[in-house]
Amino acid sequence: MRIFENTSFNFVGSRQKAYIFSGVLILISLAAFVVRGLELGIDFQGGMEFVVESQQPLEATAVRQALSNVLNQEPEVKTYGDVSAGVDALLVRTLAEGDISQVERQIVDGITAAFPQSAPTVVKTDVVGPRFAEDLKEGAVFAVLGSLLVIFIYILLRFEWRFGLGAVAALFHDVFITLGIFSLLQGLLPFSLQIDQTIIAAFLTIVGYSLNDTVVIFDRVREFTNLFKTEPYDSVVNRSINTTLSRTIITSGTTLLVVVVLFIFGGEVLRGFAFAMIFGVVIGTYSSVYVATPVVVELQARMAARNLARRRA
Repeated sequence: MRIFENTSFNFVGSRQKAYIFSGVLILISLAAFVVRGLELGIDFQGGMEFVVESQQPLEATAVRQALSNVLNQEPEVKTYGDVSAGVDALLVRTLAEGDISQVERQIVDGITAAFPQSAPTVVKTDVVGPRFAEDLKEGAVFAVLGSLLVIFIYILLRFEWRFGLGAVAALFHDVFITLGIFSLLQGLLPFSLQIDQTIIAAFLTIVGYSLNDTVVIFDRVREFTNLFKTEPYDSVVNRSINTTLSRTIITSGTTLLVVVVLFIFGGEVLRGFAFAMIFGVVIGTYSSVYVATPVVVELQARMAARNLARRRA
């Protein structure tokens, strides 16, 4: 990646365009939340789950397609337990309402109709109640907000408050826009974008990835601020971003390659997670350069202007 070793892009000078771009994405996300909302999975909405054993190995994707027509919705179907004993088991989770025995019969009849030799048997049933789902929803919100608070304190102790605000602004930007994409595209893509515990894990992973990239740039800014004390702060920040650009491109590129492979070959169950990670890696790399660092620059400029006004007074 020698092409990125001696770059001199004016990232700070083009931050106004980035503000407009980010503002448009945030407005689109906000509109999507208001108009379309979010498609919550069984973890956050409540529903039923069934463990189904069969004498014939079944693919989760094929069973999901077969049951979608029977239940009038797309259930969540995963491989369950140890299949080495010769008995195939699937975990079927659905938001279907009504009597659990009736839904159980629909699932058995649907699998039998699609796979006559499978002889499906429901060996376990469970109901995820609304109260439990509400507790999970609150826990997910607290997990995301708590991570942002801890990150702010960490950056505050390692750097200073301006860097902490810049990092939190970038992370909130990443999570909010990624959620907006899920809201905007739900029902339009050939795979599920339901918000469940797996997607929350993806969001927390995005937060960690974006923070890592941001801290690398912040470290270089602090280092160069001490080395080039006579240079304008904007110039120091630009120099810092350009010298870390090669590392940023390599890290983002290799991570993106892995999650794209996961998206293609990871199966239907992991497709939503991989999609969130793909978008998160891209938006996280962008926000490290065009959100976190410009916030620090703006706060530095305001503090410098305030100090100048005090000296003149």
